[in-house]
Amino acid sequence: MEIRTLRYFLAIAREENMTRAAEYLHVTQPTLSKQIQSLEDELGKKLFTRHSFSISLTEEGILLRKRAEDLVSMADKIIGEFVSLDDITGGDIYFGLAESYQIRYLAQEIKRFKEIYPGLRYHISSGDTEQVTEKLDKGILDFAVLAEEPDTAKYHYLTFPEADVWGLVIPVDHPLAKRDSILVDDVAGLPLFCSEQGWKLDIPRWAGEKMDTLRLEGSFRLSYNASLFVREGLGFLLTFDHLIDTSPGSGLVFRPLSPKLEAKMYLIWRKYQAFTPIAERLLAELKDRFA
Repeated sequence: MEIRTLRYFLAIAREENMTRAAEYLHVTQPTLSKQIQSLEDELGKKLFTRHSFSISLTEEGILLRKRAEDLVSMADKIIGEFVSLDDITGGDIYFGLAESYQIRYLAQEIKRFKEIYPGLRYHISSGDTEQVTEKLDKGILDFAVLAEEPDTAKYHYLTFPEADVWGLVIPVDHPLAKRDSILVDDVAGLPLFCSEQGWKLDIPRWAGEKMDTLRLEGSFRLSYNASLFVREGLGFLLTFDHLIDTSPGSGLVFRPLSPKLEAKMYLIWRKYQAFTPIAERLLAELKDRFA
């Protein structure tokens, strides 16, 4: 199985049309069809279902797409690392980030660093701990930012200078919006939105023995999407401060939880990880700044 063949496969999966995929890849359609047939023969599975004017992935094709995306990303990253080994003034750095207002510290440092090394190219993906650590462990990412304590057996880490504050996002016309802070009893039985990670790790620290009185209406990995459900009156969002627009006219307000609930953020990287020169320099700067 070659990386080139996986690139062909991903192009077809994206375009859902053999002709368009061939045009995108600058190869002939017979060549592309032959490569995909060879891949299907190698795996012993059909990867596409042919329709009159399009093609779609089979269940086996959907499984391969996820694996192929990771493999192609890893191959691209390896090539980029070797290209940049002799370039101490530029190169690519890959980050996987949790949602947090504290990301501004990382953004500030990248901005300052890029003024010194304009050849720096950074790539950002977002996700929860499970998503970003999976990519970090595979070598697709250089660094990840987590909202929970890292596994020190696997990772080195830096702690961000501040902590995020948990609170409730509420429609501005709801009675709870008049409160200065939110108690557990205030939301008992109400439909609540929260990230799965926050619901399992952080909210129990706040609710304690009353955790079973809280009702999770739905879980979201992106707070912005959850805030749209709050605007429609479907529930209330437990999230960090500063992630949602609660300015006048937004229709929403943020009220901190009481007792105060905070979450620290951590920048992590794998132990024994080999960095490119530009990544090593950025990490050294971050260590100084965060210290």
